[in-house]
Amino acid sequence: MNDQNINFEAAWAASQIPAAGRRLQAQRLADAMRRVIDHLVQVAAPEDDLRTAADLLESYAERLSRYPVSRTYEGFAEAANAGDTHVFFDHSPLIGMANPLAPPIRMAVMSDRIEGRVTFGAPYEGPPGHVHGGFLAAAFDEVLGMAQSLTGNPGMTGTLMIRYRRPTPLLKELVFEGRVDRVEGRKIFTRGTVSAAGKVTAEAEGLFIAVGAERFLAMAAALGSKPRSDAK
Repeated sequence: MNDQNINFEAAWAASQIPAAGRRLQAQRLADAMRRVIDHLVQVAAPEDDLRTAADLLESYAERLSRYPVSRTYEGFAEAANAGDTHVFFDHSPLIGMANPLAPPIRMAVMSDRIEGRVTFGAPYEGPPGHVHGGFLAAAFDEVLGMAQSLTGNPGMTGTLMIRYRRPTPLLKELVFEGRVDRVEGRKIFTRGTVSAAGKVTAEAEGLFIAVGAERFLAMAAALGSKPRSDAK
């Protein structure tokens, strides 16, 4: 492991809020579900085994639907909205440890930039053996969103432009970098890259519009305790 890896690992570890209790179990469950998803898209399991698994998951989905909706322990879903890189994002679809949809991307503040590291598995495949471009775009949105949060202003994506320079491999650690290019009033301009084995595979430029923390608080309050779509 080189010095760059050590620095990233130290920065990432320092940014983590240790999980315990409910958060820890939610993260364990999400990790197990990621493994199920990964196997499901690759393994030719027999019909009887798939039937058994489906029965068990349907039963547990029904059980979960009986509990009230609550995300208070999970923090924010998107780094750009928080305006603070030191909160946790358990239910983020890109970096959330408690969200089975997330790869997840590990991100850390490295001086004047954000660095993210992730290995996309088979569920994220586009071209054979390579990452679907849509997932790369979503990852850039998250990385650049956290980069713009270094300004202390929570914002929303205005525009996002991706240049795909070469196919991005699956099952290889990818390194995302994002930084603030300039700020013009409420407009925050960012740029970033993703690399595999030291070679840049895609570049991105993002424009974020600062909207103020009160806007996001109002959006969160509007959710209230609305029922899930599958609630009984």
